Amino acid sequence: MKRRDFINGTLMVAGASMFPGCTNNTFSDKFNSLYYPPSLTGLRGSHPGSNTHAHDRAWSKKSDWGPTNKLKEIYDLVVVGGGISGLSAAYFYQQKYGKDKKVLILDNHDDFGGHAKRNEHTIDGKTLISNGGSQSIVDPKLGNKVVHDLLKDIGVEIERFNTAYDRDFYKRNNLGSVTYFNKKIFGEDKVVRHPYCNYPNYIEGLMAGKLSNEDAAQEAPLSKKGKKQLLKVLNGGLHKINVPKNKLNDYIRSHSYFDYLKDTLGVDDPGILRMARHSALDWAVSGTDLMTIETAKSCGALGFIPKTVYDEDNPYIYHFPDGNASIARALVKKMIPGVAEGKNAEELVLSKFKYAELDKFSNTVRIRLNSTVVNVRHGSDPKNSSEIFVKYINNNKSHMIKAKSVVMACYNMMIPHIVSDLPEEQASALRLQSKSPLQYSSVSLKNWRAMKEMEIGMAMSPGNMHQAIFMDFPVSMGGYEYTKTPDDPCIIQMISCPYGETVGAPRIEQYREARYRMLGLQFSDYEEEIRSHLSGMLPKKLFDFDKDVESITVNRWAHGYTVSGPKNSTKIGRQPFGQITIANCDSAGSADAKAAINMASRAVNELS
Repeated sequence: MKRRDFINGTLMVAGASMFPGCTNNTFSDKFNSLYYPPSLTGLRGSHPGSNTHAHDRAWSKKSDWGPTNKLKEIYDLVVVGGGISGLSAAYFYQQKYGKDKKVLILDNHDDFGGHAKRNEHTIDGKTLISNGGSQSIVDPKLGNKVVHDLLKDIGVEIERFNTAYDRDFYKRNNLGSVTYFNKKIFGEDKVVRHPYCNYPNYIEGLMAGKLSNEDAAQEAPLSKKGKKQLLKVLNGGLHKINVPKNKLNDYIRSHSYFDYLKDTLGVDDPGILRMARHSALDWAVSGTDLMTIETAKSCGALGFIPKTVYDEDNPYIYHFPDGNASIARALVKKMIPGVAEGKNAEELVLSKFKYAELDKFSNTVRIRLNSTVVNVRHGSDPKNSSEIFVKYINNNKSHMIKAKSVVMACYNMMIPHIVSDLPEEQASALRLQSKSPLQYSSVSLKNWRAMKEMEIGMAMSPGNMHQAIFMDFPVSMGGYEYTKTPDDPCIIQMISCPYGETVGAPRIEQYREARYRMLGLQFSDYEEEIRSHLSGMLPKKLFDFDKDVESITVNRWAHGYTVSGPKNSTKIGRQPFGQITIANCDSAGSADAKAAINMASRAVNELS
């Protein structure tokens, strides 16, 4: 596999990080014409270096950042965090207070968008696009006026997805949901045409498994005893629970799914328990070992009858080729018109953004990347302070700017480490908010003949790091054409929801362990894992990893989906503190683009 793009791209970003914020536009333009993060492959997401200073602040309590360059920059608003919520906050601020108001958005990553990451791959001169995080606009019709008005204003036409998403793609190509059992865990490499769970059902148009429960249990690479147990699970359900009907709902809310498997159904086969643990992935931000029966049933874990996850009025089709990165790009275009060509979100799909435009002195809204905020403090008593000092690190050097107001749109658990003198009750509440680790790997293939041969639309993979692998969403829009035939290049998505090694361990402990393990791996480790996965799953006569895989992008999100804290800690944590307010998904307790937008609107409205 070629690594030229990965190596050179990484060096390019490292060099460019020295110059965001430079007001010498001539020099900046010449250098930054090469700066284009979406095209980088290798380790992305929260890429190496993006969290270094944040970890120094949170873990080591670092406060001495060396001499601080006090910039002569004063803003009406500084936004900490350039994800969808942060970008929306900047947008709402100008909508409320005027387009002439000066806004600076600071982000520690080398690209804007936060989890809404855009991945680009190039094969034979053709650009293939995928999401590296936030996938789709979920249930957009259920959004409120705030969300609808923003989407309309930035040029997102919801009805367009009815034709952009090819619902017949999977049926036309006979692609369905299967399960891949790997040799390392299950003793042999085997593909069974049954998902054993409901997870694949969210992909609109994906064909169901072709085997009956009886045949699927018999085909699974388990012992004779294990096959019998698996069939019992597949044919199980709430009717197997021996409690009075009027007490059933209370029972399933208070009893463990794993206890149901072990005690009610008598499962002790380790292979089945592993299949069960990895059958929900990102539906409930943990393995099923931590779920109640009710939660496991709602997300279609192993043994529960498949159901329609989304109703007919809200199918899972509202997906740009780069996922919700298109929303982030449309917001940036709205506030910084010179960054790209295009009148609406669809016209921006193929647009190559000019990153040199983001931090120009002449902009009323500026975006400064590679800049980690380490301290935010009021100039005087928070109740009547007229200025806020914001310190950030760029290229290992400390800088300070002033703002009249600040919106914190970063992770909630970082805010107590950044904002000085927060009331202890609020700081404690913010520390209780957490995020589950998540990994999206996008892989570009020169063809998908092997996927076609094996009839794989999505493969559940309980023995692998990536527990699900699927053909990327079939969306064509804005001049971008989704793959047409098995002989054409394509992108496959691989999803990993890492858990702790100890089944049943507390959620927070599992998150910490999984993050540590995730961040300790090098790109070569991920490449070898993906090589083993694809080579074991696909027929050798049609797939050669070294010849057929063009590039790999591993999007690691050590802090991925929002996990709400206990009781009313979310509400306490998001309250205003002087002229500092808090946006982000964490403050809603929901990992959703609509929530990110709503929280941004609230945060801006709380400013005086």
